[in-house]
Amino acid sequence: MSDLSVWICPVCGELLTESENSLKCSKNHCFDKARSGYVNLLPVSRKHARLPGDNPEMVRARRDFLSKNYYQHLQNALCDAVRNYLPPDGVLLDAGCGEGYYTKKIRDSLPESCSVCGVDISKTAVDFSARQDKHTRYAVGSVFHLPVDDLSCDMLVSVFAPYAGTEFVRVLKPHAFLVMAIPSARHLWELKQAVYDNPYENQVKDYHLENFRFLEKISCEQKIFLDNSKDIQNLFQMTPYAYRTGASERERLQALQSLGVQTAFEILIYQKEA
Repeated sequence: MSDLSVWICPVCGELLTESENSLKCSKNHCFDKARSGYVNLLPVSRKHARLPGDNPEMVRARRDFLSKNYYQHLQNALCDAVRNYLPPDGVLLDAGCGEGYYTKKIRDSLPESCSVCGVDISKTAVDFSARQDKHTRYAVGSVFHLPVDDLSCDMLVSVFAPYAGTEFVRVLKPHAFLVMAIPSARHLWELKQAVYDNPYENQVKDYHLENFRFLEKISCEQKIFLDNSKDIQNLFQMTPYAYRTGASERERLQALQSLGVQTAFEILIYQKEA
């Protein structure tokens, strides 16, 4: 792991210097590392809840589902995309890293000369990331107020995370790269058919992003087979549908014992304009 640090103080914005057990800025604001190795850089004033972000139940569902490598095809495609564009000594930030399933694989696929950092607003998710990946620096923080220095990153990765254009532009170097993974229109279509009376396709927005030049789209599709109700429940819990599903639809979900379902992702590559 590179010694390069990109973290900034969430109080005053000064660059943080890392020691074995803490990070400190020139104005003596100090942030202790948790036992697992991450640092909490989310000020209380920016918390919209006591425990913002994904709750422990959601994190466990995603962790358990992804640990079975149902989405390994997306993981591998992301690693290939990163290696194609990241400089050999580059700094990569995973903004909205969750429990680190994609972050760790990306880190493991890169040379040691690269520096990889992950940020997520969920303390539960970041703690799990840090416990299972000692070669990446992790911090609790919001993608809309990244605790990351200006113009410090050669690449930013965003996997199903909120798009925070102003912050992404701020932390990326000139001509640096943005790699985004999004669900395409028919992602998990069979799951929707099984649960809802009137399923609808995902809305895929126009690829234009202000201050970025669109380079390419990589399609990543694969049908997966879930042979038990627990994996089906975990998959559903990972999706936005979990927030807005009624009792009758949940009964249908709980009745499912197996399911073949199409996964369909798009990896979008952008370059920051000068």
